[in-house]
Amino acid sequence: MDQFIPGTHLLIDHRGGKGMTDAALLEKVMRGAAEAAGATVLSAHFHSFPDRAGVTGVLLLAESHISVHTWPEHDYAAFDIFVCGEGTGKKAADYLARALLPDWTQIRAVQRNHFSHPVS
Repeated sequence: MDQFIPGTHLLIDHRGGKGMTDAALLEKVMRGAAEAAGATVLSAHFHSFPDRAGVTGVLLLAESHISVHTWPEHDYAAFDIFVCGEGTGKKAADYLARALLPDWTQIRAVQRNHFSHPVS
């Protein structure tokens, strides 16, 4: 049996930095992160909340997704990166940090389900 490992899901917390209320900047940076990971963007949707109350957005990738939700009132942004391929998510996370310059970053890696299946 071959083992199927879908990939690693990165949960990224940023404090401070650029883009907390700027949907256009976040989309541009996240597209750069996808490119750094060698991922293919299929679609994008970003929403700015009224009164500069934050941004939520997602890039749908052929390889999965990159998403963000910001809370500017707490100077906090939460990113999810889930892409196929070893090490590619880390490349995207590194790109986000270089582009957005957060004061503090925490990255947690969740290995998605490992399971074996028969190969015919």
